[in-house]
Amino acid sequence: MRGAGVGARTAPFRCPAATSRAVSRTPRGPLRPRAIAAPSAVPFLPSADHLQEWGPQSWKQREALQQPNYPNQAELDEAVAQIAAFPPLVFAGECRTLQSRVAAAAAGEAFLVQGGDCAEAFSQFNANRIRDLFRLLLQMSVVLMYGGGVPVVKIGRLAGQFAKPRSADLETVDGQSLPSYRGDIINGPEFTPEARVPNPARLVRGYNQSAATLNLLRGFATGGYAALDRVMQWNLDFTRGSEEGRAYRDLASRIEESITFMRACGLDMHSAIMRETDFYVSHEALLLDYEAALTREDSTTGLWYGCSGHFLWCGERTRQLDGAHVEYLRGVGNPLGVKVSDKADPADLVALIAALNPENTPGRLAVIVRMGAAKLRERLPALLAAVGAAGQVVTWICDPMHGNTEAVQGYKTRRFENVRAELEAFFDVHEAAGTVPGGMHLEMTGDDVTECIGGGAAVTELDLSSRYHTHCDPRLNAEQALELAFYCFGRTRKWSLTTALGVKISEVPPGTTICVM
Repeated sequence: MRGAGVGARTAPFRCPAATSRAVSRTPRGPLRPRAIAAPSAVPFLPSADHLQEWGPQSWKQREALQQPNYPNQAELDEAVAQIAAFPPLVFAGECRTLQSRVAAAAAGEAFLVQGGDCAEAFSQFNANRIRDLFRLLLQMSVVLMYGGGVPVVKIGRLAGQFAKPRSADLETVDGQSLPSYRGDIINGPEFTPEARVPNPARLVRGYNQSAATLNLLRGFATGGYAALDRVMQWNLDFTRGSEEGRAYRDLASRIEESITFMRACGLDMHSAIMRETDFYVSHEALLLDYEAALTREDSTTGLWYGCSGHFLWCGERTRQLDGAHVEYLRGVGNPLGVKVSDKADPADLVALIAALNPENTPGRLAVIVRMGAAKLRERLPALLAAVGAAGQVVTWICDPMHGNTEAVQGYKTRRFENVRAELEAFFDVHEAAGTVPGGMHLEMTGDDVTECIGGGAAVTELDLSSRYHTHCDPRLNAEQALELAFYCFGRTRKWSLTTALGVKISEVPPGTTICVM
C-alpha cells in the first residue's frame, strides 16, 4: 500500500515477467508443479462472459445469508447512500499490485502473512493499537524473509474487519433472548435490547474508522517507520524479555550488520526499497449493503472493484455457489479468498474456484483452509488433487485458528499447540503432494492479551481472565504470533533451499537436514 492519495487516478499495474507454478496430476504419480502463464494485470476483461449478467447489485437476486434485520429500511437506505457518495477506501491499482504478489505466493516465490483482529471494535480504536499490529506484521515478515529468502506479502485483517457471521440469530442468557452480536458495524456487544438492535448509523462509523486506519497505515508504510534500519526498534516492549523477543533481536542484529555492510558498499539507504513497504488490508465481505456501496468502476480498465479493502474473502458459512456472496464477489476485480473447512467436497470446491476465477488468473484467488490438524491431514490431499487435476491456479493459505476453538472456564480460547500442529500439517501435506504452501492467516494482535493458551508466552487456563479483551474470538498475542513466524522460518527455508538445489520437496525424507557448503 504505497498510498495513492484520495482522488488519485490509478494507473494500470504492469506485472513483471514471472513464472508461476500450479499443480497437475499424471496417471502414474503424485501432484507435480507445472508451468503456467505469467500473472495477468487484470483478472478478466470487462467483456468476459461471466460479467454479462453481473452488476454491483445483482447479488440482491440471490439468497443473502448472515445479513442483519434492520428495523428501519429508510435509515438503512440513507446510510448506504452516504457511503456510496464517499471516496473509495482503496484503489484499483493497489488491488492489481496485490494480485501479482498473491500470484508469486502461489508459485513459491513469496509467502503471504495475513493477520489481525477477529473483529475490530469501535471502543478499542486508537493509533497505538494500529501501530502495534503493523509492527508485529513487520517483525513476522522480517523473520520469514530472512528464513525463506523470499518476499513476504503483508495483509492486515483491519480497516474493515467488523462484521462476523453467527451460528444463530438469537443469543440467550438467563432465559432472555436477544439478537446475536454481529460486530460493531451492525450492533453492540452489550447484552441489552437497545444495543442489539441493528443500527445503520454504525455503517457510516465503520467507514470512517476504516478511512482513518488506512490513513495511518499509509503513513507507516511510506513515511519511514517501516525502514529496514529500524528493524531493532520494531520489537514490542512486552516481548523484549521473552524467548521470541531475544530470537528476534538476534536476527535483527544480523540484519543490521548486513545493512552496515551494504551501506559501506554504496547502497542508498534513502531509496524506496529500504524506506518503504507494501501493506494491504482485508476483511470478510460479509455485509453486502456496505460492500455494494463501495463498489466502484475503475476508469483505467472498465472493471468494478470492491473499494472497501484490497483483499476480500468469502467465509465458510456464505460460500454457496448460488448464494449472494459468491454472486457479488465473482464480478469484482479484487484478489479474493474463500475459506473452506473439512466439510468441503472436492468437486464443489473446483466448481467454486471456476465461478470466482473463471479465467484461471494467477493471484486472483486464495483457498484458505481451516480444519484442525487431524482433519487437514485427512481432507486436504483430496482437495489438492481435485484442484490440480482441474488445472486450476490458486494460492493455498492455512488458517490454523478457526478449526481449534474450544471453551475453557467459560472463555472461548485456542491452544497454541493445536494451532501450530495445524500449520505443521499444512506444510507436511503440501510437501507430500509437491504443491506450494502459500501463506498463513491468523487472528492476532499486537496487544499483550491472554486469550490463547500455551506457547512461549506460557498463558495458562487460569490466565484467561487476566487480559481477555476480544469482542469475539480469541487472538494470539505478539509472542505467540512471533513463535509461529519462527516455526514457518524453518519450513520456508527448507522449501527455498530444496528449490535452489533443484530437489523436489516431496522427495526429501522427513527429518532430513539440508546443508549448503
